[in-house]
Amino acid sequence: MNKAIKLVIYVLLIVGSIVMLFPFFWMITGAIKTYREITATPVVWFPRVPQWHNFYEVLTMKSNPFSLYFVNSVLVAVSNTVFTLITTILAAFAFSRLEFSGRDKLFSFLLTTMMIPSQMYLITNFITITNLHLYDNLIAQILPYTASIFYIYLLRQFFNQIPEQLYLAAKVDGCSDWKYLWTIMVPNAKSSLVTIGLFNFIASWNAYLWPIMVTGSVKKRVLSIGLMYFAGEAGTDYQLMMAGATIVVVPLVIIYLCFQRYIIQGIARGGLKG
Repeated sequence: MNKAIKLVIYVLLIVGSIVMLFPFFWMITGAIKTYREITATPVVWFPRVPQWHNFYEVLTMKSNPFSLYFVNSVLVAVSNTVFTLITTILAAFAFSRLEFSGRDKLFSFLLTTMMIPSQMYLITNFITITNLHLYDNLIAQILPYTASIFYIYLLRQFFNQIPEQLYLAAKVDGCSDWKYLWTIMVPNAKSSLVTIGLFNFIASWNAYLWPIMVTGSVKKRVLSIGLMYFAGEAGTDYQLMMAGATIVVVPLVIIYLCFQRYIIQGIARGGLKG
């Protein structure tokens, strides 16, 4: 590859990066501007004096308690992730190591459900939650999404890479399936489990359609819903809208930057190998 082609590729990558990062730059700088600065013409790129109290104002609003939404989002996302990891580990181990009649056919059938759009489950899930009297309850935002066939498939692929002879040797030595799972399989699948946990946490944190369907009161709202109502109540206070959006987005960016290497390792080792 000659230098001219490399130069063109680098220029395109830099331009693409600027285009991708500009909305985040505008959101974060807008969150610490005054109303006059964020609506000024020509554009004021940086605030003269950072208005950090914008975040305090957003978090202390009584009509739209963003601090409560933040706590609810953390509870829902963490609980969803923990339960999903548990069901994923157990199911992946069963489909990769345990021998039972119809195992492969059952797994193939479950894989076909990935072809069904998630919106198709909304009505049946809503009816189930209503019959269980869980409407307007944080449990309703957790329970239907505590298992994922995609995550099971991803982890099963990694479990299949661990030599079966190791499992047979452990069984000869009297090791139970439960002990083998948690002392051998899980520690070796750390990168895949972190990847699954991050994907699930981000999906749960950003969820909007299902939470708004099963939420009826202000106290049970999560950030994704609260941000929509907040945008309406903030009206033309764009600096407060930007502060609210920053509160929603920045935690995910920090988490991703801290664990991005696990995502790459997890997909490379668990999902792309047969």
